[in-house]
Amino acid sequence: MKFNRIKLFALAITTALVAFNCSNDDDIITGPVGLDFTGTFIQEDQMARPAVGTVFVSSGSKDAFNVTIPSQQSSAFQTMFQNNLEGLSPAYTNPGDANALGLTSDQFSGLLATDVLNVSLDGTTTFFDGTNVLTGRALADDVITVELILIFGGENGLTASENPGLSDDNVSANDKPFLTSFPYLATPW
Repeated sequence: MKFNRIKLFALAITTALVAFNCSNDDDIITGPVGLDFTGTFIQEDQMARPAVGTVFVSSGSKDAFNVTIPSQQSSAFQTMFQNNLEGLSPAYTNPGDANALGLTSDQFSGLLATDVLNVSLDGTTTFFDGTNVLTGRALADDVITVELILIFGGENGLTASENPGLSDDNVSANDKPFLTSFPYLATPW
């Protein structure tokens, strides 16, 4: 109910701004015509692997994580990622316990702490297609389910046999089909 009130309030504000700012001066160009890239730009956020930073970066460290360049993230945040991984999936605290990729807690948290999207330049580009794992990302890839399997699914391949109730987001497709040409994303509802 509260969310609906927020939506209605946002709609009212947007309508008021549009109505207030509309005028008959559409033919007068008053600002710059081309793109202007002057100024100072800073990195505010990054999310190469969806939900990873949201889940594994502690709330007090999110701003620092988002502005740290990826080559320095693992050394700065791997311990936090490992502690949070072991808190979410206690099986990782067992010596030698590994996930479906054969990665231990230390190895997997080190991989996750560097927030980059790996891309295969000479093979299949996918988050997971049954064979290839973390070689890129296609629009239709079920990224969240793959991440849940790698966290909770255990060592028995990408079958999620260790914790099946925690290893699937139960969203098997986009709400609308993707387009076959650019921009590929489906139009909003």
